Amino acid sequence: MRHYLFAFLCVLSCALARAQSVPATVNWPMYHLNPQHTGFNSSETTVNPANVKFLEKKWEGLLRAEVDFSSPAIVGQSAFIGDTDGNLYVFNVSGCGSDVCNPLWTGKAGGEIFSSPAVANGFVYIGSNDHHLYVFKAAGCGQTTCQPVWRGNTASGILESSPIIAGNTVFVGGFDGKLYAFNAAGCGKISCSPLWTGPTGGPVTSSPGVSNGVVYIGSNDQSLYAFRASGCGRTTCKPLWAGPVGAGIFESSPAISNGVVYIGAFDSKVHAFNASGCGAATCSELWSGVLEDAFTDSTPAVANGELFVGGGDGLLYAFPAAGCGESTCQPDWIGLGDNFVGTLLGGPVVANGVVYVGKNASEVLAYAAAGCGHFTCSPLWSTPTEDPIVSSSPAIVNGTLFIGTNNSLDGQFPGRLSVYMLSNQ
Repeated sequence: MRHYLFAFLCVLSCALARAQSVPATVNWPMYHLNPQHTGFNSSETTVNPANVKFLEKKWEGLLRAEVDFSSPAIVGQSAFIGDTDGNLYVFNVSGCGSDVCNPLWTGKAGGEIFSSPAVANGFVYIGSNDHHLYVFKAAGCGQTTCQPVWRGNTASGILESSPIIAGNTVFVGGFDGKLYAFNAAGCGKISCSPLWTGPTGGPVTSSPGVSNGVVYIGSNDQSLYAFRASGCGRTTCKPLWAGPVGAGIFESSPAISNGVVYIGAFDSKVHAFNASGCGAATCSELWSGVLEDAFTDSTPAVANGELFVGGGDGLLYAFPAAGCGESTCQPDWIGLGDNFVGTLLGGPVVANGVVYVGKNASEVLAYAAAGCGHFTCSPLWSTPTEDPIVSSSPAIVNGTLFIGTNNSLDGQFPGRLSVYMLSNQ
């Protein structure tokens, strides 16, 4: 009997060891990973600075129009991305056994999609320029083309602003200059009005970020706005405070970490504010980081005490997230590209010591997050794409890099979901 018990315990312990050695599947459910938009995946263990050079393209998902700004969301076995043909595309994260793959299903919206999908509680949310937020079942509908289960009405188009879900509320920005808040569960009808809206002074193409009950969003009117995420008990809510930056905030979205909210602007700076505000309606920044005469449309990423942001000059800038003790700070280091002119639009992301970013010059790049010991650093890895437009922000999960790209030479399927893995996988 003791022998049988010993054998059983050995089998059990081996099974537990195997289970513990298999990393848990990690999701990337929305633009820049989380409601705080940190863009930092602390769970990635496969790709690192030593082996990132071995990344190679494993497969491409085919889309019928350009991927412009829409960035992938990865949940379970599905990869979601929007396209300017007005469709949400959904692919199997493992591909299809071929170099090019068709989608599992598509979700039909009514206008061009520049927004990135967000997935929560079995639903996927995405904005369209036809004045609607569209909501689909994340598992699809059993058909190749799916209709939305409901849509949220906005007074203008949703462009590059991407929805986020925090609690029971989905937030997104409209080009009419408003922050929109919808019940994430809908309203029991196909067409739903917002719970409340928060007006700003200019068009909104920034994506909202949420932290500690406050939702932040940038506006073209040169200010960052903070609203109470729970609303104000009315259909129109005033901001808790606003932070002027002196230049328009376009596609750059707030990233919140350790009580600080960061956002880029067209004044060649990334701006840092106290996330709690200042006790007044208008707040001054804590500090700003200076880019080399380059605007930024890039959403910052924050990881391990460092702030990363892309410049309109095609350079990656790394600043100390805590600032430098002065009102303006210079970067710790700058990441160079090659000699092609281009911009870093989509926003960098960080995982396991590597910073990934797409460059609007036919490139996807990776840098060591710790720098290289010099002020200017070359990428650890770069790969060409078939088209200059690379405005999508990457997602790096479970040893796999996803990013939206394009191939203008393919007249039937110019859009791409490009997927990279290590060469030995």
